[in-house]
Amino acid sequence: MTDTPVLAEFLLPTEELRNDLPFFTKTLGMRLENIFPADDPSVASLSGHGLRLRIEKGAAVPPGHLRILTDDVAGFADGETELTAPNGTRVSIVPLTPKVEHVTAKHEFAVRRLADEAPWIIGRAGMHYRDLIPSRLGGSIIASHIRIPDGGPVPDMVHYHTVGFQLIFCYRGWVDVLYEDQGDMIRLHAGDCVTQPPGIRHRVVEASPNIEVIEIGVPAEHVTTIDHNFTLPNGVGDPAREWDGQTFVHHVKDRATWQPFRVPGFTARDTGITAGTKGVAGIQVVRRADGNAPAFTHDADIHFTFVMDGSMTLRADGHGDRALQAGDGFVVPPGMQVQYLTPSADIELLEVALRGDFNTTLL
Repeated sequence: MTDTPVLAEFLLPTEELRNDLPFFTKTLGMRLENIFPADDPSVASLSGHGLRLRIEKGAAVPPGHLRILTDDVAGFADGETELTAPNGTRVSIVPLTPKVEHVTAKHEFAVRRLADEAPWIIGRAGMHYRDLIPSRLGGSIIASHIRIPDGGPVPDMVHYHTVGFQLIFCYRGWVDVLYEDQGDMIRLHAGDCVTQPPGIRHRVVEASPNIEVIEIGVPAEHVTTIDHNFTLPNGVGDPAREWDGQTFVHHVKDRATWQPFRVPGFTARDTGITAGTKGVAGIQVVRRADGNAPAFTHDADIHFTFVMDGSMTLRADGHGDRALQAGDGFVVPPGMQVQYLTPSADIELLEVALRGDFNTTLL
């Protein structure tokens, strides 16, 4: 590449240039860069808002659709959000900074079995994705089983998510990640997890062969933004720092304390995520203990469970018993009576609840 400056511009048509110039310069606030010929102008170049346009009389191109991004939508173009230029170019005025949209969960009972051979989709940075909640409960949550078959360095970039809650749980293998204000590399081993608070910069660096993680995102559709000007690692910041009210939580399996689960017959290790998110979400890992588990109901808005190891039978009121094994996931709506039966000695469940400070009623 040469050091000579290079510009790019979009070509737009016009029937009469003098009709379009006031719209683009006054209404949209763009700057006229050049215009010709002098006696009867038919071509003009304008710049503004990170964009360069060439408006040319008789150009055989569509009029196009411009999107102008600003966080002062009400103060731009007299508050108009949809405009049309004399030459037919559509202009939309939209927010610059993405916002987290609240999506009301559409409750359902659903089971997703690994044996059903749901397709793996190749997504960002070459990672393979498997959707664990196909309906995504109306767009309120996405639960992904992610794997990187080959391992090694991951072609990731520093980025962040505009999201309400996000969990990365290392299911198999290990993965090296960098997080804003969290010091040097963090290696997640199987059973470890982190939260990715809204807006925290991070980057996946390297992974073991056949690494597998479970990723939870709320809502299902959220914006990922690449930050080309941020470098990781960036040192250790304030440990108590919050991103939209949430702290960074790094739960290490080997340091965990096992305690009785909220349902008898099981034991659990809490990840500290309920506290770190101020109740937004609760994440627990559950194992078998002594005794049989009674039926129960819950009042969580979203309650998702992934079977990490072992097997069990899920009994849900109004549905036939479901035999579950490692790799399966299920969603139980609030108020539905369920029971965990015949758990194997090696059963291990990942429970995800939103909110995390929900109640359980034993039956």
